[in-house]
Amino acid sequence: MKKIMFCGGGSAGHVIPNIAVIEDIKKDYSVCYAGTDAIEENICRTNNVEFHKFEAVKLIRGKIFRNILIPFKLLKSIKQAGEILDRVKPDLVFCKGGYACIPPAFAAKKRGIPVLTHESDLSAGLANKIISNKCKKVLTAFPSTASDFKNGVYTGTPMRQSLFNRSREYSIGYFGLDERPNLIVFGGGSGSKIINENLRKNLFGLCKKVNVLHICGKGNLIDSSVYGYRQIEFSNDMGMIYACADAAVARCGSNSANELIALKIPTLFVPLQNSASRGDQVKNAEYFLKEGLCRVLPEKELTAERLNKEIELLLEDKNLKTALSRCGIKRGNNAVINEIITALE
Repeated sequence: MKKIMFCGGGSAGHVIPNIAVIEDIKKDYSVCYAGTDAIEENICRTNNVEFHKFEAVKLIRGKIFRNILIPFKLLKSIKQAGEILDRVKPDLVFCKGGYACIPPAFAAKKRGIPVLTHESDLSAGLANKIISNKCKKVLTAFPSTASDFKNGVYTGTPMRQSLFNRSREYSIGYFGLDERPNLIVFGGGSGSKIINENLRKNLFGLCKKVNVLHICGKGNLIDSSVYGYRQIEFSNDMGMIYACADAAVARCGSNSANELIALKIPTLFVPLQNSASRGDQVKNAEYFLKEGLCRVLPEKELTAERLNKEIELLLEDKNLKTALSRCGIKRGNNAVINEIITALE
């Protein structure tokens, strides 16, 4: 049985799509994961995926002096990744972006092991730009992104099957929601302080009309007795969250954005927009807005009053619901797996 090594990490957005592919492919191929001691290690342990650890170096945006030693640290990381490859002997390395994919891609290319990578965002990330010439193909979540690479191929976004066809009735009962519409609110794996704060300023008025299921991030729970408000720190089962949703407020990371749209959930995106971001969420949101598949509230315009108004407009937006019902975005797993099979031939 041929073996595939998956890599990529630093955030759940680089890891969960890999897990989605692994779940679909593990019956036909031996799989393992190479990454750092960041979030990818915990996610792999939770999902019973064989894990191999190495050290990787991350570019810190806006901090020139902290990046001076990157070339030396990168050489060490590539050596460590190479030692893992020599030990595991995979037939293919599949990357999902982020700084943790660079060392395995370089080491695999040196050893003649085929490499594929997948780019989630509309604008390609630095890691995938760096390793693109080490890859047989660069797979992309957005059609236009494929043209940014000479070896680019559009496949769509890998998504876990467990997100789809879940019981709405069970989800509503599980979270103790009533018969009113349900608004889900989340801001990425660690939550969003600015979204949390502005949402909570209007809870009493908002929950007169809808239930609010708030995934607020670890350590961000508050004491609240507002009827219709449910808060949890984090969920390992977003399918359960999505199942009860009539609308959503969320950041615009590519994976969750594609999931929400594939599930036809009307969403108000509040894309991350600060100096620590390369602006990928803003570009993702602009793309989906142009396609008529979402509403967008720029973070710099976010206030409690504006958020409340935009939620009201979201819940009333019939044109958005119609556009989503006609949208063809779906799981990209089959297309990704077909590229893996071709690369292994």
